[in-house]
Amino acid sequence: MKFLGFLAAAALVPAMQAQSPGAEKLHTGKAIYEAGCAGCHGNDGRGAPDATVGFEKPDSFPDFTRCDQTTAEYDVDYKATIRGGGPSRGFSTIMPAFGDSLSEDQISEVVKYLRGFCKEKGWPRAELNLPRALATEKAYPEDETVVTTVINATGAPGVSNEIVHEQRFGKRNQIEVSLPVDFVHPERGLWYGGFGDMGLGLKRVLFANDKPNGTIFSVQGEAIFPTGNRPHGLGSGVMTFETFASFGQILPRDFFIQLQGGADLPTDTSKALQSTFFRGAFGKGIWQNHKQGRWWTPMVELVGARDLMTGARTDLDVMPEMQVTLSARQHIRADLGYSIPAVNTAGRSGQIMFYLLWDWQDGKLTEGW
Repeated sequence: MKFLGFLAAAALVPAMQAQSPGAEKLHTGKAIYEAGCAGCHGNDGRGAPDATVGFEKPDSFPDFTRCDQTTAEYDVDYKATIRGGGPSRGFSTIMPAFGDSLSEDQISEVVKYLRGFCKEKGWPRAELNLPRALATEKAYPEDETVVTTVINATGAPGVSNEIVHEQRFGKRNQIEVSLPVDFVHPERGLWYGGFGDMGLGLKRVLFANDKPNGTIFSVQGEAIFPTGNRPHGLGSGVMTFETFASFGQILPRDFFIQLQGGADLPTDTSKALQSTFFRGAFGKGIWQNHKQGRWWTPMVELVGARDLMTGARTDLDVMPEMQVTLSARQHIRADLGYSIPAVNTAGRSGQIMFYLLWDWQDGKLTEGW
């Protein structure tokens, strides 16, 4: 998203002033682009020469042929930047607002044309990057850093944190590193704190359908190393392999569903039991100001787990939550929810859960506000 602020920059101004006759006659994305955008971005989408654009291009000036950039951005963000100008998404004022010069149909057509500069097949579109839930892992490969905190609201005091760094490589792959930081209170007057078991995972998208109600499916394998202090309750003390599949489905009217199922397989079952888990999230995207403002996402998750042993019972929690974008660029987000034990509730606490998410590919923490 960092390059959207320079989309159709100064060259578009003289061509499309306030519903000029010229602007009204532009009905195709190609015509709009060639009339107003090519002067800065070039006919091929790679950017016009510095000597012809009339201003100094920044390092982040876009190359629309780069699929890793163009496919990772939502249509709604392209359109918001064209409609409201650069500042509407935390970008430079070089990008003026054209909501009064171009119709919604014209904006849609030019966005569709810009998408066409990516000629490589197989890149999942950003619309399949569904909002991240608190527990359910999404299927889309992402460039994010997320810090999640869980606080016991009832029962024994306890606070756990997890730092997750995700980095995409190639069209459909992602590497993930996770590091828990936990604080436990085993008895009155005694607290232990420290790092838990570190994880290293690899995700691969197996299927992605870019239709309006698209589908995405991926698998992930993760090795969890016994880096924590098991006697203090800060780790399992055993090497564990986790494997799971994730599924995402876009539904009509901005609804969506995400599903995840997998297993934790420790190498020494005398220290930790093998278990299965399943998670699901159902939500809806809601934008303020006709998709120009913040993006709110109410969700409900079902989170279940069961040990692989005879007579084991299934734990099931219900988790209502709300995600919201904090920055104008939409790259800083927060999610707050409450996990309610619903099945096999004995000895299990209600938990307050929240995270802060930074989509670092879209800009620095200090940018885009």
